[in-house]
Amino acid sequence: MSPYRRADALVVGIGLLLLLAWDNSGLDLRAAHWFGNAQGFAWRENWLLSGVLHTGGRWLGLTVVGGLAIALVWPARRGSPFGLQLGRQPGMRLGMRLGLSRGQRAWWLLATLACALLVPGIKQLTMTSCPWDLAEFGGTARYISHWRFGLQDGGGGHCFPSGHATSAFALLSGWFVLRGPHPQAARIWLVVVVLMGLIFGAAQLMRGAHYPSHTLWTAWLCWTLCAGLAHWLPRSQLQAAGP
Repeated sequence: MSPYRRADALVVGIGLLLLLAWDNSGLDLRAAHWFGNAQGFAWRENWLLSGVLHTGGRWLGLTVVGGLAIALVWPARRGSPFGLQLGRQPGMRLGMRLGLSRGQRAWWLLATLACALLVPGIKQLTMTSCPWDLAEFGGTARYISHWRFGLQDGGGGHCFPSGHATSAFALLSGWFVLRGPHPQAARIWLVVVVLMGLIFGAAQLMRGAHYPSHTLWTAWLCWTLCAGLAHWLPRSQLQAAGP
């Protein structure tokens, strides 16, 4: 059994219980009222929240995925970061010398893409509208829990979970690849990704685009999917090093 399986299962289980408790607390709507009123959300079009953290965050996520794709297809050379080496001198090398195998890099990319497809796919099936669609914030919808399946709230729907937070939380896949061969790099990666996701989620809350639970469920879904893939795929995909 993988030494990480029990810990991963524990995170999934505890995270699920905490999320269900949050959903039953009614704090989603209270949090939305911190930033919105009958006139709507004052920061909806704020340049930092909308332009930098929303649009810019999306492009950042796409850039990282593109980098992973390049690292996968680029000819691998021993001692180069992700199999990528620029120039003959050591100083020309970029990033950490992780020396991940092609299988590890392929898993990293595919797991990231799987997360990026999972959340938008779920959004298309849900009828939950965004906070800014509620009548109490100037819209037409009424608040209904996203667990009230089959009930329409009168808004546009398709707002749960948070697709924007996926730009960060889809990158949780890196933790599962790096934690074995490079635990320190894995911890740094995990902290950065979680902080990015929380910042993106806070920005969307302040704009009225999402409730806190939308962001938290996105994080849980991405973590659970990556953990499942990490233990479902052959161990050699994650542990083998080299080109």
